[in-house]
Amino acid sequence: MPARSPLPVAVALLAAAYVAAQMLADVTSLKITEVAGFSMDAGTLVYPFTFTLRDLVHRVAGKEVARALILAAAVVNLFMAGLFWLVARLPAVAGVGPQTDSFGAVLAPVWRIVAASILAEVVAEFIDTDVYSRWERRFGERHQWGRVLASNGVAIPIDSALFVVVAFAGVMSWGNVGETLAANVAVKYLVTLVSVPWIYLVRPGGGRRRRRPDQPVVSGEIRP
Repeated sequence: MPARSPLPVAVALLAAAYVAAQMLADVTSLKITEVAGFSMDAGTLVYPFTFTLRDLVHRVAGKEVARALILAAAVVNLFMAGLFWLVARLPAVAGVGPQTDSFGAVLAPVWRIVAASILAEVVAEFIDTDVYSRWERRFGERHQWGRVLASNGVAIPIDSALFVVVAFAGVMSWGNVGETLAANVAVKYLVTLVSVPWIYLVRPGGGRRRRRPDQPVVSGEIRP
């Protein structure tokens, strides 16, 4: 019996990690915290990993799967916010505990933040996908670290600017908005640097075939 391809398992694990990180980021972004003297939403502690996880899915399963995953995560996050909204409005049984009494105060969605999160995620991750594809077409299998740095480097400031401005403009002072934006970008770039080696942990898939050493390069193709 031929060995089973590890590709479906890798795609499943990476997709699960991506959606989980997106959900955790959206929940924790409801709290504005302070790190190293700078204010930022707590979702920034986990959300930056989604960019590199998207890159890994792209490498393993291809561009179309990565795009589908971005949209699927957005739908899941919207459903999660709607479910929290509904549960917060259901009557609580008295005397069960503070987790029941305070559910709505903690997890009921702030729809402006939900909208900002989903908008920033979809726009930035689609841009990440496009930049990654351009790098891949230009360099093939060479300089894989560059895929992560280039795609994340372009997408991160766009994501941060969209989220912070849509979520907090008019609610916080412009000074705090700028501070939150700078902290978001700095933390996300730091996470990108830490996660760059991950791209070497997965193998390319998505229906792409490796060329034999004796196979000629066709017109327009870049040899890795």
